Parts: sequence; C-alpha cells; structure tokens
Amino acid sequence: MLPGRGRAPAELISRLVGTHTVWNTVGDGEFFCPGCGGDRNYQRRTGRRFIAVLGIPTLPRGRSGPVIECAACREQFRTEVLDHPTTHRLTAMLRDAVHTVTLSTLAAGGTSTPALEAAVRVLNDAGVENCTALQLTALVEALTAETGAMSRGCDEGCAGLSVELHEALAPLTPFLAAPGRESILLEGARIALADGPYTPAERDVLGAVGKSLTITTDEVERLLTAARTPS
Repeated sequence: MLPGRGRAPAELISRLVGTHTVWNTVGDGEFFCPGCGGDRNYQRRTGRRFIAVLGIPTLPRGRSGPVIECAACREQFRTEVLDHPTTHRLTAMLRDAVHTVTLSTLAAGGTSTPALEAAVRVLNDAGVENCTALQLTALVEALTAETGAMSRGCDEGCAGLSVELHEALAPLTPFLAAPGRESILLEGARIALADGPYTPAERDVLGAVGKSLTITTDEVERLLTAARTPS
C-alpha cells in the first residue's frame, strides 16, 4: 500500500461530513474587546449545531453559546467579557471616584480656602469641567447633611462617608493596577494636607479610601507619610 493511501477514506469523509453552527443574533451593544484592545461594537449570538453533509446542515446536534462576537475582528468571547467596562465607562467611573474622594476629604477636614483650591485642581486634572470652590462648598454641605458627616462625631460621621466611598470605589478597583489605586488615595491626601497636617477625621476617611481600593493598612500609612514629606 502506498504511503498515505490508508488515510484517504477518512480524509474524504471529513470533507463530506462535519459539523456546522447556525448563528442567530439576539442583541448588540458596545464592549471592550480583548482581541482588538479597545472599545468595539458587538453582537450577542446564540447558535444551533448541526451535522453537515457537503456543507448542508442536516441533523441537529444541540445548541452553542451565547457568545459575544466583536463586530471588528469577529473573534468570539464568553459573555463574561461584558463585565469589563468600556474605556469610556472606565473613564467616567474614575472621574466619579476622584469626585467622591474629594468631597469626602473636604467633608472630613473642612472647606478652608487652601483645601478648596487644592480640590478644584484635583478635579480639573480628573476631567471635571467648570468646577468652582463655591460649587464644591455646596456639594460638601449636601454630603454632610446626607451622611451626618462630622455632625455626630468622627466615628459616626466617617462611617457615613465610608459607605459613599465604598459605593464609588469598589466597582472600579478590580480594573485598576496598584499605581492607579494609589494615585486616587494620594489625591485625597493632597487635599487634606493643603491646609495643614491630617486631622483624625481626614485620616479615618483616607483610611476608608484605602480600604475600598484594597490597599493594605501599612501601605496606606506609607503613602500618607510620603505625601506629607516634601520631596
């Protein structure tokens, strides 16, 4: 028998008979595509598998999917890929996080002129436009009234701010590398230090920021000390 002659029937059968999936689009949207490395449109698709003879679907063999298919690269992913925020959404989450840290730090330490000026700079750098000291003062007063911050003493007041911080920071934390999480904490530290050393309430709030960002207590202390020490 000539070499390879015995494999011919199997190869022929594989060309004649195979499996084929008929896909159906059930939704669409925008997602962060791991294949492309950026925001792309997607189609959510489910499918039915068939035995195909000469490329023609015949006997059903069950269902496939759902999968997320990138409209650009056509690569398919598990639906868990939608858990990752788009670049635009991540930017908005980061901006909201810095805004919450800023207001919480001011609520803990007070709205002195140096602190407000530092807060405006931090928010402008984060992409919050048309921010003024007057607006911040009003927002801090509203946050203080809502959380009871400082009006019932540091322990209870900081507990109310901790809830606000956790809601803003916890969803963002899994998508930030350590330097990104540390930078958010340091923004709050700069605001707190603008008008003098940390107060106990400011330390409590910044500790809550670190906890929500999964930064260890020792690392929080190191970062707060470094922010206080002139370079």
